[in-house]
Amino acid sequence: MFQQLMDDKDFLAFTLTNINNKVPEQRFELSNKTTVTILDHGIICFNPAQGSTKDIVLSCAIHGNETAPIEICNELINNLLKETIVTKQRVLFIIGNPDSILSQTRFVEENMNRLFSGAHSSGLGLSNKERVRAKKLEEYVANFYLQNNSSQRIHYDLHTAIKPSKHEKFAIYPYRPGRSYSADQIMFLAGCDVDTILFHHEPTTTFSYYSSEQFKADAFTVELGKVMPFGENDMLKFANTKKMLLQLITQQQVELAPFDKDKLHLYKVSRSINKQFDDFKFTFDKTTVNFSGFKQNHVLATEGDTEIKVIYPYEAIVFPNENVPVGQRTVLCLVPAPNEDIQ
Repeated sequence: MFQQLMDDKDFLAFTLTNINNKVPEQRFELSNKTTVTILDHGIICFNPAQGSTKDIVLSCAIHGNETAPIEICNELINNLLKETIVTKQRVLFIIGNPDSILSQTRFVEENMNRLFSGAHSSGLGLSNKERVRAKKLEEYVANFYLQNNSSQRIHYDLHTAIKPSKHEKFAIYPYRPGRSYSADQIMFLAGCDVDTILFHHEPTTTFSYYSSEQFKADAFTVELGKVMPFGENDMLKFANTKKMLLQLITQQQVELAPFDKDKLHLYKVSRSINKQFDDFKFTFDKTTVNFSGFKQNHVLATEGDTEIKVIYPYEAIVFPNENVPVGQRTVLCLVPAPNEDIQ
């Protein structure tokens, strides 16, 4: 089985080909002395011969139809296996939901990015593959970080959005009470062409929040554009993202531009609107893009006899989706955030 991987040097193909086979943990050493550990389907770790200064998690395919991040991660993995690049940092790559990649869907039974921080075991419990997988992914991340307590911890959970966006690439900075936001991290993302940051306002059950809250990692949910099928992504749009990720793992330090909020779009989440009844319906057109803005008292949605209105002088929206189960989020509302604690 592992000979196939070493012959083809294609980790995604290896993962999907063997999806129905048990993948035992396998460890081997490349000629450059990098230790490679395959932990599970879609889970591979690279440990450099020399001590690293960063412990980096790069995850993709938490939603299986978000293909551009999968292609970016797979290219990095394959180049590491081919030894055309050599990592100087410990890196854990996660292809989150291989089953949904094969089905070409966002998920098979349940949205995995609502199942972290223990949510996998609440309510219905470990009743489907996504819940079981989310629990395992938490364990792999925990084991990876806890093997080393002296390095900077980073987690970029890479996605693409269902809808087009006014700001094509953006990142969600998880809620982190008592901790300032990192100017260096924000400028690293800006170097990836991710020049729009959303500061979240409350705990969530996303993968990036898990790493941030549990391990004080510099963690983000990173949206790199719009969902496209395999083979239809314009990879030129991700050139700077790939360049920065390559520098992150192959260099001790990445040279960053000075922090300049005037070159960024900074928002904070003002509220999350959850669906309470089946008749929830937005008033705006389905073609409305992420970061569209509305003025105070504009009716965003209706639910029964209730009108859900804009409550601030201006609110923008992101991730609108009225077709979620009752109890789940339908949209995030945003307000400008020029004065957040960024250091």
